[in-house]
Amino acid sequence: MSSTQVQSLQPSLFAIILPGILIAATGVGAGDLATASFAGSQLGLAILWAVVVGSVFKLVLTEGLARWQLATGLTLLEGLAKQVGPVFVWLFLPYLLLWSFFVGSALMGACGVTLHAMFPVFADPAQAKVVFGIGSSLLGLVLVLMGGFKLFEKIMAASIALMFAIVLVTAAILWPGASEVLMGLSVPTIPDAGGKGVAWTVALIGGVGGTLTILCYGYWIKEKGRDSVEHIRTCRIDLATGYFLTAIFGIAMVIIGSNLDLNGKGAGLLVALANTLEQPLGETGRWLFLIGAFGAVFSSLLGVWQAVPYLFADIYRLFIHKQQNDMVSMQAWPYRSYLVALAFVPMLGLMISFKEVQKFYGIVGAAFLPLLAIALLIMNSKHEWLGSYVNRWPSQVLLSATVIFFIGMAWMKWV
Repeated sequence: MSSTQVQSLQPSLFAIILPGILIAATGVGAGDLATASFAGSQLGLAILWAVVVGSVFKLVLTEGLARWQLATGLTLLEGLAKQVGPVFVWLFLPYLLLWSFFVGSALMGACGVTLHAMFPVFADPAQAKVVFGIGSSLLGLVLVLMGGFKLFEKIMAASIALMFAIVLVTAAILWPGASEVLMGLSVPTIPDAGGKGVAWTVALIGGVGGTLTILCYGYWIKEKGRDSVEHIRTCRIDLATGYFLTAIFGIAMVIIGSNLDLNGKGAGLLVALANTLEQPLGETGRWLFLIGAFGAVFSSLLGVWQAVPYLFADIYRLFIHKQQNDMVSMQAWPYRSYLVALAFVPMLGLMISFKEVQKFYGIVGAAFLPLLAIALLIMNSKHEWLGSYVNRWPSQVLLSATVIFFIGMAWMKWV
């Protein structure tokens, strides 16, 4: 085989980092846009460090999940099922169903509100949110059903490129100065710690980069043919890329928010933010930001629609069909049934206040991260399972810090 043929078999850099880009595109959605910009508006640049901390926490969690899967050949759900037994499904499945409903509703609502801001063809904004939200859900359903993983990859890559380009250009136009940004990144402080500061800082750390969708990374790397410890280094490269992009995006949104006086929460904040940006950036700037915002929320919707059914299909495989070591297929009926349910059932949530949807999502999302960290502290410390790929001390320290941080923040908030 010639050197040219050998090189043609080597994966491109883009192919290597693509699962990390999927993590970034799925994890960055309406909640990140709203939370980061509103936190910046309320607390200023002093909390930029929180974006970096949140991205590092998510990187450590996802790397631990990938290392477990590549070293054992089991998904994390399969490992937990073996360790905990059938009780695991009774704990995890209700959480998955609630998360799917509220996140699905939030994503539909965010797409609906953003599209209404771009195309105000309805006199009633509430009606526009419902109609456009349902349309976005059905479009996501068709794309996943008809296009498979390959089309999903291409759309997500295009969406995140559009989203990041527009948000970064907006942040550059509103750039407050290098000294202020470096100060916010290097000195961990929480303004208004006795008031809303702690809550918004936790929301920023927990919200940027996704929660339950972290588990979906294991299924994406299976789709890419990564199935052994030789791929651990590749996963570390693509995860570092994905969470670097996530951190840059979050920093940009805090910078944008710190320049504006914003009121409101949830998806409506996207419209308020775009309208506020019209003064410094003009009508063109407003439109470009809305296009980037829609790229963020629709890519997040598409990512959830494609990825979360893997989790249900894995549970069905393990506890109902009782098959081991089989790859979950996008063509299997458990996957497709959950996908259809995910696209339709959360439509009922479009009638609920978006603020209440986001509030519940924040609660269940914040609870998931320390629980995942605890699971990885236990599972990835078993030499009989992972051999030489058990947690090293940096992973142990960072996973423990994740648990301690969220417990500490909860203590500061509620005690």
